[in-house]
Amino acid sequence: MTLEEFQKDIIQGIPDELPPEPVYDTSVSHAPVRKDILSKEEKKLAIRNALRYFPEKHHKVLAREFADELKRCGRIYMYRYRPAYKMYERSIDEFPHKSRQAAAIMLMISNNLNPAVAQHPHELITYGGNGAVFQNWAQYRLTMKYLSQMTDEQTLVMYSGHPMGLFPSHKDAPRVVVTNGMVIPNYSKPDDYERFNALGVSQYGQMTAGSFMYIGPQGIVHGTTITILNAGRKIEKHGEGLSGKLFVTAGLGGMSGAQPKAGNIAGCITVVAEVNPAAAKKRFSQGWVDELHEDLDELIPRIRKAKAAREVVSLAYLGNVVDLWERLDEENILVDLGSDQTSLHNPWAGGYYPVGYSYDESNEMMAHDPEKFKEEVRKTLRRHVAAVNKHTARGTYFFDYGNAFLLESSRAGADILNEDGSFRYPSYVQDIMGPMCFDYGFGPFRWVCTSSKPEDLETTDNIAARVLEEMSKTAPPEISQQMKDNVKWIREAKQNKLVVGSQARILYADAEGRIKIAAAFNDAIRKGEISAPVVLGRDHHDVSGTDSPFRETSNIYDGSSFTADMAIQNVIGDSFRGATWVSIHNGGGVGWGEVINGGFGMVLDGSQDADRRLKMMLFWDVNNGIARRSWARNDGAMFTADRAMKAEKNLKITMPNLVDDQLLDSLF
Repeated sequence: MTLEEFQKDIIQGIPDELPPEPVYDTSVSHAPVRKDILSKEEKKLAIRNALRYFPEKHHKVLAREFADELKRCGRIYMYRYRPAYKMYERSIDEFPHKSRQAAAIMLMISNNLNPAVAQHPHELITYGGNGAVFQNWAQYRLTMKYLSQMTDEQTLVMYSGHPMGLFPSHKDAPRVVVTNGMVIPNYSKPDDYERFNALGVSQYGQMTAGSFMYIGPQGIVHGTTITILNAGRKIEKHGEGLSGKLFVTAGLGGMSGAQPKAGNIAGCITVVAEVNPAAAKKRFSQGWVDELHEDLDELIPRIRKAKAAREVVSLAYLGNVVDLWERLDEENILVDLGSDQTSLHNPWAGGYYPVGYSYDESNEMMAHDPEKFKEEVRKTLRRHVAAVNKHTARGTYFFDYGNAFLLESSRAGADILNEDGSFRYPSYVQDIMGPMCFDYGFGPFRWVCTSSKPEDLETTDNIAARVLEEMSKTAPPEISQQMKDNVKWIREAKQNKLVVGSQARILYADAEGRIKIAAAFNDAIRKGEISAPVVLGRDHHDVSGTDSPFRETSNIYDGSSFTADMAIQNVIGDSFRGATWVSIHNGGGVGWGEVINGGFGMVLDGSQDADRRLKMMLFWDVNNGIARRSWARNDGAMFTADRAMKAEKNLKITMPNLVDDQLLDSLF
């Protein structure tokens, strides 16, 4: 397809004539069949809902087709309308547009659906088993058409993947406002999601999938590296580091695929179990894991050899992690660090697989005998925890990796609770990321070079490194380790070959760092040192973006961890302080109904206007969370809040008065 043909295809939106019948492509990973949850009348409604995108002349053909998709897949994806052109992060100027900001958003959407990046690209799922960009291909086509028409005085409003339309606004307003899964709280259980999604009225946007800010597994590599490094620091006795130490975990799809790469950067031996052959082979072919093993009899000697030689190596095991944990126990192999990053936020629809069944057998059971599948998953979780408990009794440091492992294990009746009802193991946010990073304002800042040129990315890496090195000279002792880790990360980023899809980078930085790096980028764009605009963003998994009692706010102990004021305030505040687009989601990370999270995108184009926006918005985007964490009496956040107020005279944060524990103890 020529560039002109591609642009015409975008501009036309939903074709007036029926595209050719689709051919099912077996070369890509497809979403598992979703459960048959709708009644007969609801199925009619789902088809009626789908047909409203198309003129009546096509209804007879499409009604039968959509009914068949609903029966075969449990969803209506509208495969017929999947574009014929290749989906990837083209240069910004290849997208037809009237607004360059809109063109940047089109690039980000295309990257989220790139088969090299997306988990189930033909079902519009970016990661996490159900993290969707859109519910169907009609929504994609209509959204891209609107973006091609948009001016800088319009805003596109999106309800769970559906483009509600272009509305008049103004240049300082966001170009796009995204909501995903924002259902009434009393209807936020897993089966509610299945029903609403099958009806085509709501979707699970995960975090960066439905907000167009996913950058492949790199998006979590830095945070995973920091987590592993600091987990190692917690268990080391004499500053010996991670050399020769064994980290065991699970998950190679989507975000979890970052684990072996992060383990290599941190300097340990990483063993990752994965049940999906396509996911394991994909990560191996992409170089994210060093070796792929399908037999435990072969893997166990390889682990012993790696420990003896103190290798830095990542090993994938194509099989169930429960078999791996149990065999390591039988072989009396010490596991130093343990976790799990399967998609347990989605336990009944492909996020976690039962032991004793093949991947295909599990998918068949999931679709046709969902109650049996649920029971087998629960049994597996009980075995999983029992095996982990044996290892921790021998000294393994095990932590929940924010995937709802503790929560779902407790619901399955596993031996995961202490006598007082608390979890036996900490969340990694409680022990590591919260007190060491989030409370000090450090979180997953990221950027994308819209030229899609590697040389532009290299320029941004060098700029960011220079900024951080200069900041490190005067950084207070409380954040000196974070600064050192981040300088090392960005200096080694290129050689670690982190790019999959867009020319993007992630870098943990605080508010000061984000603002200074962004301002330096904008200046370089203005001078022509960077050839095209740069998109700024972050993971929702950040200082301010997410209210999640079992992950991001698990180190909030004032009783407010189940409130969602911070995430809502975050997205509202970003929207009027200069974000190019904003998003707010139900469910990202740990499951539908368990979290509210918000994100943003900001286009830097070298203008003075971009300078104004970035300083105003990035300062708020971090310090909103610092204020909340400080009010919860978190030591690091109180330090950071005080430091921020000294740097910005217009900032006045309400600080807590601390109470003597003995006074309270004397009352009861």
